[in-house]
Amino acid sequence: MSMSSGQIEPRPTDELAEQPPHEAALQGLQSFESLILDILAQSGLPTEGVLVGLEERHALMESTTFALRRLPVEKRGQASYISKMIIAGSVGLFDAALNYLWDETVLELRKRVVNFDLQYFYEVAEKNDNKRKDLKGEDDLPKLDDQKLLSGCREIGLIGDIGFQELDLIRYMRNWASAAHPNQAELDGLQLANWLGTCIKHAITLPYDKITAQVKKLLVKVKGKRLDESAIKEITTFFVNLPPVQADPLASGFFGRYTTLTTSPETLDNIRGLWPELWQQVSEETRYNFGFRLGRFRANGDQEQADLARQLIDLAEGATYLPSEERSWEIDGALDELIDAHNAWSNFYTEPPIARRLQELVGQHGDVPEGLNRKYVFGIIEAFLTNGNGVATNADPVYRDLITRFNPQQASLALRAFTDTTIASKLQQKLPQAQWGELLGLIESKLTGRSDRDLFDAVRQFAGKPSLLAKDSAIKAQLKRFDI
Repeated sequence: MSMSSGQIEPRPTDELAEQPPHEAALQGLQSFESLILDILAQSGLPTEGVLVGLEERHALMESTTFALRRLPVEKRGQASYISKMIIAGSVGLFDAALNYLWDETVLELRKRVVNFDLQYFYEVAEKNDNKRKDLKGEDDLPKLDDQKLLSGCREIGLIGDIGFQELDLIRYMRNWASAAHPNQAELDGLQLANWLGTCIKHAITLPYDKITAQVKKLLVKVKGKRLDESAIKEITTFFVNLPPVQADPLASGFFGRYTTLTTSPETLDNIRGLWPELWQQVSEETRYNFGFRLGRFRANGDQEQADLARQLIDLAEGATYLPSEERSWEIDGALDELIDAHNAWSNFYTEPPIARRLQELVGQHGDVPEGLNRKYVFGIIEAFLTNGNGVATNADPVYRDLITRFNPQQASLALRAFTDTTIASKLQQKLPQAQWGELLGLIESKLTGRSDRDLFDAVRQFAGKPSLLAKDSAIKAQLKRFDI
């Protein structure tokens, strides 16, 4: 960080009383800075590069006033981390201020989850069945890392896609540019104030959209008394126009609740009544995932849960989605482990062995069950693009090898990976942008269809950031040729 002091000449007391408020504020900040730095110097501690310059602090204070206008008065009295953020920023500790801002954001997102439906959130946010067993009450929320908290909130509709991308960028900056870890990153006052506005808008005050509000009411009904035929019909009418992006999380929540051994008989009956109609709106990928989860129940010896899972699959006449062999479950589990490792602090050390195991499982020809294709391709690409902070040296060659094993169908999915919200969010950063260019080179020769080739040329010629590809009108028109 740049350090600035002594930028304003001291003025007599009577002159200070007449000067504009912003100049008086700057003078006050300078006086406080001089006092603190003198104490540090007398103690033999470093003073250079410790505090952000006065002008940047003043910019933060001025801009924060506008950002806070979005925050209702009744919520301000509870926003203690925002107070800490402003105090830290005012004294020039912007890295600490960013940390406090993220703490407030996480706290508010957790409140939204609890007020919505905690069990439903756990079913959607935590993909690993074994880890999900330990998630029961509000006190277990800290067991989920921030990435899963954000992704889960997006999937159940508590934050939108745009909000997710903006908050995910703040999460990234908090991880690599805040006081959470040693770093040499520079922050400025306008950035911090803008991020405060983003967190207020997308995490603290964002209202439920119409469908999310209806889902909340539905979850309450499902957990209540046994629904009669008219109530079942009324609810299933709501399913008719429900797109997969909203039907998939709802189905996952129902599936998880149905396979929980403590679920009441009334709730089990309600889910059975709603399941066949909801199934019609669920994506192929999610249907296959239910089959994989059934397989993992059996592999782990959870026979009662496996039987419950089979009931739902049979009820929807979904036998075609059952896994054909244990390898399918292992690939699915390895992908979950890979993404978990990728988003952890020690990913440079934990990713390579998981990547190599996945390399062995898919074999020389990259043979992956059809239902796992999308998850497999996007998982490999997410890891290959890096976490934005550095390349996992021992894992990168494995990812490149797996990408070279993509068949034309998988390469086509890879080309369209920018439509995935998580991958698009990564593509805001410089290192993933460079890796994206490498990815295009690796898959170019595998794209055999005319639509794929045309889209590839359009993507290569796109002049903006890759994170904006899905928003470009010409790209959107080409994407309509695909079933995505």
